[in-house]
Amino acid sequence: MNFSIMTSGLETYGEAIARERLRFDQDGLIARLWKHDPTVWKTEDVEISNRLGWLEAPAAAARSVAEYESFAGEIREAGFSCALLCGMGGSSLAPEVFGGIFSPAGDGLSLEVLDSTDPAAVLRYTRTLPEGETLFIVSSKSGTTLETASFMNYFYSRTRGRIGPRRAAESFIAITDPGSFLESEARRLNFRRVFSGNPDIGGRFSVFSPFGLVPAALIGLPMRAFLSEANEAVGSCRRLRAGENPGANLGIILGTLALAGRDKAVFLISSALQNFGAWIEQLLAESTGKDGRGILPIVRPTAAPVSGPAKDRLTVVIGLSGDAALAAAAKEARGSGDPMISMTLEDPLELGAQFYLWEFATAAAGAVLGINPFDQPNVALSKKKTDAALNAFVKSRTFPAESSTWEEETLAFYGEKREVGLRSGLRKHFEKFKDGGYAVIQAFLPPSPEITEALRTLAGCIETRTGRPVVFDFGPRFLHSTGQLHKGDGGAGIFLQLTAAHGKDAVIPSTPDGGGSSYSFGNLIDAQALGDRQALREKGRPVARLHFKGDSIEGIYKAVERMS
Repeated sequence: MNFSIMTSGLETYGEAIARERLRFDQDGLIARLWKHDPTVWKTEDVEISNRLGWLEAPAAAARSVAEYESFAGEIREAGFSCALLCGMGGSSLAPEVFGGIFSPAGDGLSLEVLDSTDPAAVLRYTRTLPEGETLFIVSSKSGTTLETASFMNYFYSRTRGRIGPRRAAESFIAITDPGSFLESEARRLNFRRVFSGNPDIGGRFSVFSPFGLVPAALIGLPMRAFLSEANEAVGSCRRLRAGENPGANLGIILGTLALAGRDKAVFLISSALQNFGAWIEQLLAESTGKDGRGILPIVRPTAAPVSGPAKDRLTVVIGLSGDAALAAAAKEARGSGDPMISMTLEDPLELGAQFYLWEFATAAAGAVLGINPFDQPNVALSKKKTDAALNAFVKSRTFPAESSTWEEETLAFYGEKREVGLRSGLRKHFEKFKDGGYAVIQAFLPPSPEITEALRTLAGCIETRTGRPVVFDFGPRFLHSTGQLHKGDGGAGIFLQLTAAHGKDAVIPSTPDGGGSSYSFGNLIDAQALGDRQALREKGRPVARLHFKGDSIEGIYKAVERMS
């Protein structure tokens, strides 16, 4: 692994970066970090010293490789050809990187990740996954994650009804922390295997734990080579002088520039590594977005234009050697004069080092920003609002009525006041930018390449009209990642929710045995959208909603047409 971090355009911030490196050295922050000293970040130890197990995780993981590979062999011999990981946030994003970047090796399983509660997304897997050949991975650190429990109840009940209780149990494994509710349920149902996580590793830092490595082993990832790259990064990040430590140095640059107003990191990533961007997005946003501060990751395909120059951005280039498209995009970005950080990989397996490098850098950036990078206080707010909405729905069988401020046959817009048209409503909504503002499109829609492309078009349209950066993500997954930053930063975001009617729905059994039911996946995702709207408004964030009564893609392009 080449740990060279190339920089340009940092001259203006050179003195501030040097001062922060000196502070790290004089205060012994790197040595204290390795000693699991919580005062590196805060005087009060809340979710800090018991969240630093990731520091030694690659070395610990190397001792479990044989176990993971043996289990993968057992699964192949049992006739499984694919795996579906049911998870959310930290438990699902690293496996999504592995499944999206590394093709199954040899007779490795194909890997799909379900982290959407949209009924269309759930039902797609009921249609496409081969019965009796699919291994279901139920993954949740806490063991009580609402979305993951819903997936387990639905798929276990369905599988049990189709192939019987014994074969169903053999088709499920759980990855969870010791003593969790999921662990007890998995043992009660006689799941094929329960893998125990390390309670001292938080979800978004869990790539080198069973949450990341069991799925990696199942697809046939070369585990020893991957972990060798990671352990090289560990060695480099043990250097006690900040200027010689690549993780600390990267974090110092990120944190120093964020304090200077460049709190938006535009990531240009090789198309072959694009899934890595979603993992970085969660790591940075959920870790730094609190106490009125935060670093907003903006992950773009290499072909997308970068708005600039702008005084609130830093460009980060992560690419494979020889990627001409990325080189061209980087050259264009460099021409704006904005600061840039560049890292080149010779092989995708070097992501083993990148995972660790960014974990360490995020921890270091938290020390610069003066925040605790290991908690997520505002994530709980949306969960609480969602639970309340679901409980009210179960009692009344309806959600609170909302009056649209503009409506036609296929679209409805919910803003602050009556509008004469969708164009007027959208334009007025996006006139509320503060200094350093950004916009977020929250798509509570079924993830698909077609919807992703439509969202990218809408984001580009809004960005062109406003001159401000626009990001988008699918709900509810973003609630467990960037959702923390949306409510925990300085309040610079403007939010547009996209919701839709559900053509087909799927009932969620109350238990994995198939007993009872209180609501469906359609009800769940509607409650999650409602809960997050309420949470955003409670935090004083501007939020509007565009609801599609018919085809979502058609509706998105209609919004683009009205905005143009």
